[in-house]
Amino acid sequence: MGVYFRPQALEDALDALSETPLAILAGGTDFYPARVGQPLDDDVLDITAIDALRGITRDERGWCIGALTTWTDLIRADLPPAFDGLKAAAREVGGVQIQNAGTIAGNVCNASPAADGVPPLMALDASLELTRANGVRTVPLADFITGNRATARAADELVTGILVPSVAADADSAFLKLGARKYLVISIVMAGFVIERAGETVGRARIAVGACSPVARRLSALEAALAGKPLTAALGEAVDPSHVEAALSPIDDVRGSARYRNDAALTVVRRGLSALGARMAGTA
Repeated sequence: MGVYFRPQALEDALDALSETPLAILAGGTDFYPARVGQPLDDDVLDITAIDALRGITRDERGWCIGALTTWTDLIRADLPPAFDGLKAAAREVGGVQIQNAGTIAGNVCNASPAADGVPPLMALDASLELTRANGVRTVPLADFITGNRATARAADELVTGILVPSVAADADSAFLKLGARKYLVISIVMAGFVIERAGETVGRARIAVGACSPVARRLSALEAALAGKPLTAALGEAVDPSHVEAALSPIDDVRGSARYRNDAALTVVRRGLSALGARMAGTA
C-alpha cells in the first residue's frame, strides 16, 4: 500500500511534491479505473480538498479554469459563446456522475489521444499554469501534451489552472464527436471549433481535431484558408481535404482504421463548420 496524502492547502501540496514524486489525484475518474484488478500501491497526492483550485475566474487577461473545476461546474458556468464548444464536450464526458466528479484539468493531464476536452481547449488557445514550490510557469496546451499519456509537467509541479485568453465577444464555437454510439463512448474522431467574425465573413478560425493523432492537432492550413470566407451553411464546403489529412496521423485500432479516421475527420470538420457558419449567419 502506498503513501496517501490529502492536504487542504496548496502550499502543503507543493511542499510534498518537492520532496518526492507522487501520483496526483483530482476527480479520480481516470486514476481508479486504470488500476482495476491491480494493487493500489501508488504514492498518492489527493488534491480534492484544496478549495482554492476550484472555480472559473476572469481578469483582464482572460479566464482561469481552476484545476479542480468539474465538468458540471463548467456546464453551469455563465460563459460567452466562445465556450459553447467546450461545454458541448463536457456533456459528452461519461455520464452525469463522471461529470460531477471528473475535472477538466485531470482530463488534460491524463493525456489520452481521445480526451474530449483537449480539442475545444486547443481551439481556445488554452495554456496550462504549472506551479511548483518556488515558482510558476505557463505552457501552451499544444506543447503541454507531448504524446500518448505524456505531458511536459515536471515531477515537482502541479497544474493549478487552465488559462484561456480573452476572445472577441461575438466569437462562437462548437464541438462535434463521432463514436460507436451516442453516450458513454470513446471518441473515434472529434473536433473543436472557434470562429471570430469579421462582419459576415470569417475573421479568424481555430480548429483542432482529436483522436486522430497521438496528440490533438490544430488545422493551421485550413484556419488560414477560411479567413474571409462567408459565414453561411456552405462554410464546410470550403474545406480542402488536404488541409485536414496532412495535419493528422491516425492509427488503426479496434475503433476504426486510419483510412476511416481520415475520411471521418474530413466529414466531422465539414459538418462542424457548416453548422457553426449557419448559426453565426443566423440561418441555423
